[in-house]
Amino acid sequence: MSKKHFFWGTFILTCTGLFSRLIGFFYRIFLSCSIGAQGLGIFQLTLPLQTLIMTISTSGIQTAISRLTASCLAVKSKEHAHLRFFLGTSFALLLSLLSSVFLYTKADFFAVQILKEARTLPLLQILSFSFPLGTLHTCINSYYFGRKKTLLPSAIQLLEQIIRFGSTYLIYCIFLSEGKEITPVIAAGGALSSEFAAALASLLAITFHFHNCPKPLFSFSDTAAATKELFHMSLPLTLNRILLSLLSGIEMILIPQMLCVFGLNKESALTIYGIFTGMVIPFILFPSAITNSASVLLTPSVAEFQALGKSSRIPYVIKKTIQCCLFLGSVCCFTFFFFGKPIGIFLFKNLTAGTYIRTMAFICPFLYLNTALSSILNGLGKPGTCLFHNIVGIGIRLTAVIFAVPRLGIKGYLYGILLSELTHSLLHLFSFSYIIQKITGFSYRQ
Repeated sequence: MSKKHFFWGTFILTCTGLFSRLIGFFYRIFLSCSIGAQGLGIFQLTLPLQTLIMTISTSGIQTAISRLTASCLAVKSKEHAHLRFFLGTSFALLLSLLSSVFLYTKADFFAVQILKEARTLPLLQILSFSFPLGTLHTCINSYYFGRKKTLLPSAIQLLEQIIRFGSTYLIYCIFLSEGKEITPVIAAGGALSSEFAAALASLLAITFHFHNCPKPLFSFSDTAAATKELFHMSLPLTLNRILLSLLSGIEMILIPQMLCVFGLNKESALTIYGIFTGMVIPFILFPSAITNSASVLLTPSVAEFQALGKSSRIPYVIKKTIQCCLFLGSVCCFTFFFFGKPIGIFLFKNLTAGTYIRTMAFICPFLYLNTALSSILNGLGKPGTCLFHNIVGIGIRLTAVIFAVPRLGIKGYLYGILLSELTHSLLHLFSFSYIIQKITGFSYRQ
């Protein structure tokens, strides 16, 4: 992949990501005003479960589709790239359909027994319909990323955010006109509408794309080999992310409970949780649209270098990635530390949000760096290394939730996040020092 195509693709994804996150900010502000911080906290409680189901359905498959598409196209084998896309998408859709049925029928159990909040029941039932839709457009996006085509995924991302905001506002207006209570259900309805629009747009685009492609016939041996390759790559990634999602889900569910141990009542705990996860975290992650955009293209690019025998170019990619992420993170750290409080008051009308933004400023250099370096590790075919590093990071955060939050409140968790991201970065850097020396004899410390 040439520098021109890489930077152009990153530029498109970054512009779209920043604009989408800008819409997302206004969306979060709208939700905080319409359903309140407590309502936002209730909606955020459903996210770990959503993430786990999408992880089971698509996480490993989407990375495998992107990486295998890039590898096949690098050696001029379009037919094999198409086969792997169709097989991967079909399997992911099957998993997502089964997961949707399971969540819908067991929503009461998850709401009451797992999330410890009965008010999440209608949200889970609504969101259960969104998983096959999300799986479809995620797999299609991964195929286009593997082809180094970022325009369509960027347009769909933007469409998804616009529909989410617009449909949520429409449901809000309908509720107002009918005199109904404004609850987090409006956010769940907006999420379902956005997934439907994204899936429909993706399906139309991929149908048109394959309509213009030749229809090759594949033998049983081709299909068996492609299936084996998909599972060989996607299974460890899926297990990796399922474990991470489970640990992250436990972490998120425990935070409100540990805040109650700290001395807050349930309503106050959900309010703090809503401010932190619904306002502060999205704001801190806003600049990561740049590093996330580059990360999406790093995995197939590194895979392409390996497929073409150009491993000597990988150290340069790692070095530039580290430099750019640390520069962006340092700028954001300075900005959020000195202007966090007024930003929180101006955007969210909430001094607590501003205080948390200032505290979280120090994680920015490590947070943005870790996203990009994880993508390179996956591109190098090292999901096991990523798994170990992620488990260590989440283990530190879980320890902070269990032992620090009951004593220090939410600040204990903030300190745990900082230590987790710092440790994560150090582990990544040590791994690259070993991997790159082994592959090319080069060390980025030179």
